[in-house]
Amino acid sequence: MPISLTVNGTPHQVDLPDDVPLLWVLRDQLNLTGTKFGCGVAACGACTVQIDGQAVRSCQVALADVWGEVTTIEGLGTPDNLHRLQAAWIEHQVAQCGYCQSGQIMQAAALLAENPSPSDDDIDAAMNGNLCRCGTYPRIRAAIKSVSEGA
Repeated sequence: MPISLTVNGTPHQVDLPDDVPLLWVLRDQLNLTGTKFGCGVAACGACTVQIDGQAVRSCQVALADVWGEVTTIEGLGTPDNLHRLQAAWIEHQVAQCGYCQSGQIMQAAALLAENPSPSDDDIDAAMNGNLCRCGTYPRIRAAIKSVSEGA
C-alpha cells in the first residue's frame, strides 16, 4: 500500500516497504541527492534532514515513522534564492570537500529556528554529532553566528 509523505512542500506517494530508511526514499525514489549517506548508523550527520523542523538522521527514520513534513537541503533554498545559512556558508568559505555540508546546514537551520541567538556553547552542543572530516568547525560556528540574531 502506498505511503504518503510531503517533502519540501510537495506531496508524494511511494510504494515501498514500511522499514525503508527515509534517506533511500529521498535519494532513490524522489531523486533528492543533496542528502548524503555517510555512516548508516546516525553517527555522522551527513544525512540530516528536518521533519516538522526537527533535525533528524534520515538513515535511521523508517518510511512508516515519518511524522510530518520533510525538508531537505533542496527545500531550504534555491540557487536563485539561497537560505541565509547557505549564503553564510559561502561567505565564510565553510566547505572544503563539501560532503557533510548539507547535513551541517540542516542541523544549523533547526538550531536557529529553535534558538535565534545561540552562544558558541549552544552551537557546539547542537552541532555535536555532525562530523566534518575536513575540520571546518570554526568556520561552521562563524557562519552560524553571522546568521544569528546575536551577530
